Amino acid sequence: MRPFFAILLFLIFLQSTDCVFGQELEPRSLTNVPVGTNFALLGYGYGRGDILMDPAIPIEGLNARINTFVGAYVRSFSLLGLSSKLDVVVPFGFGDWTGRLSGVDTATSRTGFGDVRVRLSMNMLGAPALNGSQFVDYEQKTIVGLNLQLILPVGQYNPDKLINLGSHRLTYRPQVGVSHKTGKWILEAYGSIWIFSDNRNFFGGNRLAQDALIALKLHAIRSLPRGMWAAGGIGYGIGGRTELNGEPRDTRISALRLGLAYVCPINRHHALKLTVDSGIRFERGPDFDAIGIVYQYVWGGKGEDDQ
Repeated sequence: MRPFFAILLFLIFLQSTDCVFGQELEPRSLTNVPVGTNFALLGYGYGRGDILMDPAIPIEGLNARINTFVGAYVRSFSLLGLSSKLDVVVPFGFGDWTGRLSGVDTATSRTGFGDVRVRLSMNMLGAPALNGSQFVDYEQKTIVGLNLQLILPVGQYNPDKLINLGSHRLTYRPQVGVSHKTGKWILEAYGSIWIFSDNRNFFGGNRLAQDALIALKLHAIRSLPRGMWAAGGIGYGIGGRTELNGEPRDTRISALRLGLAYVCPINRHHALKLTVDSGIRFERGPDFDAIGIVYQYVWGGKGEDDQ
């Protein structure tokens, strides 16, 4: 298998709001690639449904229609002899929200940047750091990896508005994952925890705190001819109860996310990814449908075109 057909696509949730914490579906995020490989990604997503920054916001009958554009950069490198990656994601979105606030019909729209996401990933077992020539003979078996994602509160935020594209708080997400290849199938399992700092300037000058959110995810990926692949995923998030000025609220998240993805390489440098996602709420959390498309350009890694 050519190194550049071992495609890494960090599946970005194409809504810039934080309502999907714990339910991002990222098939093949543990995939090993040659050291020095670079990925530039441009994505577009459209979502509709009950999509909000936080369940503490008292809006009933919410319906949102959100368009999001995403730019991302990923680079693979060796860290302590382990295959590692660093990625940066910048979202820009615009959308409309309708609902009832205090029994009164209301509507609003937002346009601007969301919070920037930075992630460091390390494959601890089964995916050594290899250059392009070494990678030619690499075959995946079982990979165990760790990553830490930071969500930086730099997105558009106005404390006088209930709905914002930024969160105005720092978020940490450590995650552990296992990926096992058997024949043309790759089976993956992930566990993660979302840890939130307080928003000390929530709507109306209030202080918003949120408990940790636990997430579990499973993926099944099928290899197809000519470097293509398809994946199905399921994720479940629970927890994340909020407090407003120290007073607990009935806002525990319990939600499921289902997703399908299809990746088609155009050539060794270009690829397209199509995604369909749906969120299902049991207690609180997002209830939505979304579609997305991601274009990827890859270079480096000492491939044959880069000698």
